[in-house]
Amino acid sequence: MSKKIIVIDDSRSTRQALSLVLGDAHYQVVEAVDGEDGLSKIQGTADAALVICDVNMPKLNGLDMVEALRRVTVGKSLPPIVMLTTEVQADLVARAKAAGVKGWIVKPFKPDLLLLTVQKLTGV
Repeated sequence: MSKKIIVIDDSRSTRQALSLVLGDAHYQVVEAVDGEDGLSKIQGTADAALVICDVNMPKLNGLDMVEALRRVTVGKSLPPIVMLTTEVQADLVARAKAAGVKGWIVKPFKPDLLLLTVQKLTGV
């Protein structure tokens, strides 16, 4: 059975690229179009092995989504979260780390680096 990964990004082309790379590596992908949709998908997908999330999105940005997720799931196990973004500011990276984010990948992503990170965090 393939591991399930939730991809949250407002860019359709980024979601498609991630789905292609992850699908070719035999991961099952659940897509979300913004932070609100992502929050809902994470809470509704009990068997997710990993979340890959953009920072800059409408409705609810990625960091706010992660912080909200931590507040509503206190005491519950969550999948590891990796931010995939164009942002490189140290304060954003520090905020993400404080919220429990396990990785930070800068766009445009390199498929081999992405898969290495995914494999490390999912154990597959």
